[in-house]
Amino acid sequence: MKILVTGGAGYIGSILVPELIKKNHEVIVIDNFIYNQISLLDCCNNEKLRIIRGDARDKRLISKYLEKVDAIFPLACLTGAPLCSKNPISAQTTNFDAIKMILELRSKDQIIIFPTTNSGYGIGQEGTYCTEKTPLNPISLYGRLKVEIEKILLNAGNCITLRLATVFGISPRMRLDLLVNDFTYRAVTDGFLVLFEAHFKRNYIHVRDVAKAFIHCLENFGRMKDEPYNVGLSNANLSKWKLCEEIKKQIPGFCFVEAEVGKDPDKRDYIVSNEKIEATRFKPDYSLRQGIAELIKGYQVIRRNQFSNV
Repeated sequence: MKILVTGGAGYIGSILVPELIKKNHEVIVIDNFIYNQISLLDCCNNEKLRIIRGDARDKRLISKYLEKVDAIFPLACLTGAPLCSKNPISAQTTNFDAIKMILELRSKDQIIIFPTTNSGYGIGQEGTYCTEKTPLNPISLYGRLKVEIEKILLNAGNCITLRLATVFGISPRMRLDLLVNDFTYRAVTDGFLVLFEAHFKRNYIHVRDVAKAFIHCLENFGRMKDEPYNVGLSNANLSKWKLCEEIKKQIPGFCFVEAEVGKDPDKRDYIVSNEKIEATRFKPDYSLRQGIAELIKGYQVIRRNQFSNV
């Protein structure tokens, strides 16, 4: 197939694009390289890859490269609540308007596989797993934009949306502002961490399993289309405290405490069921333990906080 990937040099795209090429797909990447990343350089020798430096909000540009593709993966995004709160106009134009533009420009036979977020569940009920039928209650601009555009995409048809858990793991375009990546970095470099509201729970998924989920949807599109799917590790619905305990298993000297005063500005607190996508025979390859081990090795290379979306 011929696939257009906006934001293809980002955290997820830098893993996904090489995997698509390995599967013999032709890939067009549009990315503005806002973080001066050098990901995808090792793919430039492959004739099946084309890279365009440009803005995913540019209608003329998107129209030009959308014409002859079979599938669109709109990854270009201001990712995370802090970044969207800091840049609300850019968040609106990138995370919502640009996706709606793609929807209006594409032909009905062009498929879309879109990453949204399970942060749309907001604050869940204790002991109750959020499924794809759970009412969405986003508590940040980032979550609201993702929820709103997901509804429009699914109503339009010929689309799959992936409600991603908190992603972790090493990528050529690294991010340190994601929870597992951040906590492990602090354990490696500082040796200690102060937690706020340590009982808040989230679900987690390795970045390579996110790439695997996109390819799984592409290869099983006919029986999965027009539905949302939670994508996470079913054995990794963990509180921040439990996550630190997992890190401590591999970094015994890691110390962490919960602050007696203060609050976490990110109020998300939920557990998630991934049974729906698992029923399609999707199975993640990487455990949280493996991801933490990978990050510990990676942080021998990365020695300062230079990779963040904030």
